Amino acid sequence: MAYGCLALSMSLVGGYVALSKPLVAAFPVLLLAWLRFGIAALAMPHWLRRSPDEPPMTTRTRWLVFLESFLGNFLFSICMLFGVSLTSAVSAGVIMASIPACVAVASWLFLRERITLRIGLAIACAALGIGLLALSPAASHAPASSADSSASTSMPWLGNLLVFCAVLCETAYAVIGKSLTGRLGPKRIASLINLWGFMLSMPFGIWLALQFDFAAVRFGTWALLVAYALAASIWTVWLWMTGLRNVPAAQAGVFTVLLPVSAALVGVLVLGESLSSPQLVAFVVALIGVVLATWPGRRT
Repeated sequence: MAYGCLALSMSLVGGYVALSKPLVAAFPVLLLAWLRFGIAALAMPHWLRRSPDEPPMTTRTRWLVFLESFLGNFLFSICMLFGVSLTSAVSAGVIMASIPACVAVASWLFLRERITLRIGLAIACAALGIGLLALSPAASHAPASSADSSASTSMPWLGNLLVFCAVLCETAYAVIGKSLTGRLGPKRIASLINLWGFMLSMPFGIWLALQFDFAAVRFGTWALLVAYALAASIWTVWLWMTGLRNVPAAQAGVFTVLLPVSAALVGVLVLGESLSSPQLVAFVVALIGVVLATWPGRRT
């Protein structure tokens, strides 16, 4: 069940990232983030209540909740969206391939988790699979015009740096989340970090909302925004925290390979993009890593 929750969480993340292109085109990034957190906050106020068997929050737990939201929700979204706009999709994909390895190293440093040979091989397969996926010929798409090309690659070094910062944010999200699951329930974690995300994005959101023409947004875009908010702030977070309760952070980090895999599959099945032979090989290698990470070990 824990493996299933982790896999479904990252698959949903990849799916809504692929389907968020119309939203990024319709809303400014920071306004979109504020609307996402606000819609989710309206959907789960009852998750904020503390269960009877849950201990009171300490000062350290409150700081961990804030850092989980600031790094894993707020800063990750900003670094990723702005980073991809400044560098190529191929470069971003190669950098994102380092997530499983970064999570493994961070869990060893901060959580004192032991990385077995099998988990190490799984991490290597995950990185190799995402790297092949990013370097395959169909992974990059030509921009619509030369103006778009110059705009998207005008500062590739800064874009690469921002994408790597997003990798570090995702690493912190996995490690801090593992610490929180021993103190709070998954539903309360999801509601608290979403509330912090709403508060952090509020100044930018209000300022942009005062200048934005909401009447020009179509009904289908609003429906997609609601689905995006529920998936990004509720379902994926609850599934991830539920799985983390019973799985080491280094092992859970391997499941981040499903993020680009599911995003590519959505592009093929929903957006009509093509799938090349190198991409198929990348899928197989990446899924071998997941099998290695989840294969039952010997019991003494």
